Amino acid sequence: MDQPSSVASRLEAERKRLHWHSRRGMWELDLLLLPFLEHCYDELDEADQAAYRQLITEEDQDLFMWLMRREWPEEPSRRRIVQMIVDYAETSGHGHNRGL
Repeated sequence: MDQPSSVASRLEAERKRLHWHSRRGMWELDLLLLPFLEHCYDELDEADQAAYRQLITEEDQDLFMWLMRREWPEEPSRRRIVQMIVDYAETSGHGHNRGL
């Protein structure tokens, strides 16, 4: 059985990894992904958390097209997490992408 400190250490390491991979080469993506990670990720169910983890493995160009609503991902779970990120940005004051 895992010790509480071991579980906490793993969760902290996972959070740092997610934060690092959510930082992208494009400022616009950082403005969308990082606030969503910090404010919403922990409240997502396991399927949506998995979709987020998979999403951040995508290329910046694809993320940009999806998060700027120029295209939508074909895969339903990916489309769902993109929509959640866009909705959060538009309703939270983190919607810096509106003018892009």
